[in-house]
Amino acid sequence: MTDNPFGNLDLGSMLEQAQQMQAQLMAAQADLAERTVEGSVGGVVVTLSGTGDLTGVTIGADAVAGTDAESLTDLGDLVVAAYRDAKSRVDELAADALGPLAGGGLDLGGALGGGPADGPEPRRPGGF
Repeated sequence: MTDNPFGNLDLGSMLEQAQQMQAQLMAAQADLAERTVEGSVGGVVVTLSGTGDLTGVTIGADAVAGTDAESLTDLGDLVVAAYRDAKSRVDELAADALGPLAGGGLDLGGALGGGPADGPEPRRPGGF
């Protein structure tokens, strides 16, 4: 029997899980890049890719009340608000797609050689 300096820690299993998670994360990111999301406010529609890149702005005739400085400032505010609406939708989309992968969902239970029978759960830094 060879002594493992890491005890019951199965590094091969951990590496395999990490590689699987990396592949899943890359696939989810590629899927996000192909999707589009729209945000709209007051006749202005902003389109973003699933990764948050601005890909289009559509301004309806009803979004512009006039050509004076105040009307154009209002139009700028509508564009910003529509962008924020679209960005919040992109953030939700990304959280849904990447949440389990980006949130540290790596299950090390099997790689560590067992579960509760091996002893009490270790204390986390900060006491929780």
